[in-house]
Amino acid sequence: MAEAAAHKSLDFAEQVTRVLRAMEESQKFVAEQKKLMAEAAKLERDRALALWQVALAGMAAGAAFFGAGAAFVKLLGP
Repeated sequence: MAEAAAHKSLDFAEQVTRVLRAMEESQKFVAEQKKLMAEAAKLERDRALALWQVALAGMAAGAAFFGAGAAFVKLLGP
């Protein structure tokens, strides 16, 4: 009879261990998913800001070309 009780307690301990291990794996999975979602959000932000970055770089290049053209006209002009 004592052997059956010991066997049941071992089964219970094994089940508890299995549940705790499953919970730990779930927590690791959730942490990894949060990390990936944060990275995806950062990439989405970068993608959204890339258009503005290109626009501002184009405007700066246009201003530089305009300034160079004005300097060239002033240099060669009357």
